Amino acid sequence: MQKKTRNNIDAAFVGEAKAYFRLLAYAEKAKEEGIPQIALLFRAIAEAERVHATRNLNLIKDLVVKDTDTNLEKSFQQEKSVSEIYYPDFVKDAEEEGETMAAMAFSQARDAEAGHAKLYERAIYHVIKDTVNAYYVCQVCGYVADTKIPEKCPVCAAPKEKFKTVEN
Repeated sequence: MQKKTRNNIDAAFVGEAKAYFRLLAYAEKAKEEGIPQIALLFRAIAEAERVHATRNLNLIKDLVVKDTDTNLEKSFQQEKSVSEIYYPDFVKDAEEEGETMAAMAFSQARDAEAGHAKLYERAIYHVIKDTVNAYYVCQVCGYVADTKIPEKCPVCAAPKEKFKTVEN
């Protein structure tokens, strides 16, 4: 694939993915404000943006998605990099600017990402049990548990009711 087209596909994918989540937030706000028709419109267009993002990803899928061992290694390295390099800088900047909510969100994301890296690492070294039937994702900070839902999230202290089960 030619360089400009590849860069444009990457940019389009990121833009569409961002639009998807932004529009879902807009829909939630419209719902809170008691405007269900506008909430519905935002959700519908969010779904269209998801389609666009998926189409863009599919254009480069062969360049991005490899065999599972390679995908695990890349995912491990990305999570490790995000948790050890990017989020610590984000936390520092937010603290310096007095943005305590952002600093807390970045700090919790950093810790959750470090946990993701450990899960990937265990998968790489075949330490994940074949009997894992579900994972449990904290809907506050993104922490992932693989054995059972904790009483409280070890990253953000959210109660077990805030976990979503992801299963086959």
